[in-house]
Amino acid sequence: MKLSQHIIFENDDLVVINKPSGLLSIPDREGKEQSLKALLQQAYGQIFTVHRLDKDTSGVIIFAKNEEAHKFLSQQFEDRQTEKLYNGIVIGEPAPEQGSVDAPIAPHPVKLGMMTIHRSGKAALTDYKVLDSFGTYSWMEFRIHTGRTHQIRIHMKEIGYPLVADELYGDGKPILLSALKPKFKLSKYTEEQPILGRLALHAASLGIMLPGNIQQTFVAEAPKDMRATLQQLEKIKQKKKR
Repeated sequence: MKLSQHIIFENDDLVVINKPSGLLSIPDREGKEQSLKALLQQAYGQIFTVHRLDKDTSGVIIFAKNEEAHKFLSQQFEDRQTEKLYNGIVIGEPAPEQGSVDAPIAPHPVKLGMMTIHRSGKAALTDYKVLDSFGTYSWMEFRIHTGRTHQIRIHMKEIGYPLVADELYGDGKPILLSALKPKFKLSKYTEEQPILGRLALHAASLGIMLPGNIQQTFVAEAPKDMRATLQQLEKIKQKKKR
């Protein structure tokens, strides 16, 4: 990974990255996999974690370069003063098309690494809106007012519309072109590759106050695989209208 190609913004206090899917935000306990924080440490030396994204979630993430900036930025996440918008593709057509999920989240009592809805959990609130519907799938916008682990994923599962290719809270199945196009033909010697084979969730924008009391919103374009999938879904949708 060429770090410079993923930098959205940086100054003496912080660096903002458009994190690719499949990369850990910070090192895991075993420390065997590469992480974004480790890459940043190699480039900048000391780096401070402000918040995290799931490994398979792409998009906007901030790291601080000094202790003062770390405290300033982290406090806004703790006080829920940031504005976090995500995009994702879910299975089905949510009804109503706009709403909120207010359900507390706690660690799963049995399954390590999973979360669950539980009345004794921490408060979690997610607003959702359907941006475009394709029948089998829907393109969504999410605004999270809290930052619980797997919040969007578990909230969408809770209302019956899990994110595409979510192995923990959905069916884990990728989107295949052959499933979208009945007449799609593939050579018998070729194994079909999914057009979207990972968790369909992207941190699209983050609004936050920077040191110096400068309000800023950072935006990250959705990755190529998500854009390509949406293009295919739109083509099929338009054909059905004819």
